[in-house]
Amino acid sequence: MLIFTLRRFSLFFFTMLLLTILSFSLSFLFPGEQLVNLTGQINASPEQLAALAYEYQQQASLLTQYFSYINHLFHGDMGYSMTSHLPIMTEILNRLPATVELTCVALLLAMFVGIPVGFCAAIYHRKAADNIILAIAMIGYSIPVFWLGILVILVFSIQLGWLPSAGQISLLFEIPHITGLQLIDILLSDSEYKWQAFQDATRHLILPVIVVALAPATIFMRLARSAMLEVLDTHYIKAAKAKGLTFSQIIYRHAMRNAVIKVIRDVGLQFAHLITIAMVTEVIFSWPGIGRWLIESIYQRDYTAIQGGLIVLSTFIFIVHIIIDFVYAALNPLAREPNNGT
Repeated sequence: MLIFTLRRFSLFFFTMLLLTILSFSLSFLFPGEQLVNLTGQINASPEQLAALAYEYQQQASLLTQYFSYINHLFHGDMGYSMTSHLPIMTEILNRLPATVELTCVALLLAMFVGIPVGFCAAIYHRKAADNIILAIAMIGYSIPVFWLGILVILVFSIQLGWLPSAGQISLLFEIPHITGLQLIDILLSDSEYKWQAFQDATRHLILPVIVVALAPATIFMRLARSAMLEVLDTHYIKAAKAKGLTFSQIIYRHAMRNAVIKVIRDVGLQFAHLITIAMVTEVIFSWPGIGRWLIESIYQRDYTAIQGGLIVLSTFIFIVHIIIDFVYAALNPLAREPNNGT
């Protein structure tokens, strides 16, 4: 397990090294002055620019400038936004929890729907249920996110009026900022309208979560189906059949556990795809997350925000990858010892 852990942390170190090199290089590639792109100080006076040049070691070699940039990142200094003139770290900390809440709920929904449905498809392999589930999975994966988001707003918000079409919570409720996660902050608050606010925030969350979770759910269906079919074809399942166990006992006691482990291995890869979908969904539903903020920064040519958003989103995705790897290694001992694996 120690070797497994060291490998993951070394991979994290080299990935972060490449990310910081890329982010530092963008300050040279973007139009305008490199120091302004790096700090976001577009209205700085000549004296302030001289002080910033000294602080960022602009007169030294390129390698020294890079290490100075890394030093600022370690201290949480990513510069200032060129549009709002607020620190990039403040902007990110205000918006990242909303994205985390949306993506985590969508990931759980995709797993709890996609994996059992995929298992059902494998159990009824080459039957009508299997063909229907595969067709639904193919259609769901093919639907464009932006079209689906507009469609659900048109149907469930405008025509039926069941659910809100934008925002994270109604303006009627004032929830104190504690963790940044809206649902948790509501539960931790002392407001007398706590449960009304919780219901309102949940109603705001339903449509974006469905839109974000649809494509990953269809992928989990296919992954779970393939994993279950692979498990059902193993020797220990055939041995269980020979012992006289019923089909339901084989599925629930043996096959399902091992198939779930195989699906968990691919959750990290699907999370990166889910983040991409969430960025588009946040724009459609005016969700106050980091994805919407980053896309708006691209439109507004806020180069400092683009660099900071790139680092934070990539780091967040990679940390989730590492957590999933540790969960998979905890469930599957063979993953911890590749030399003794199958």
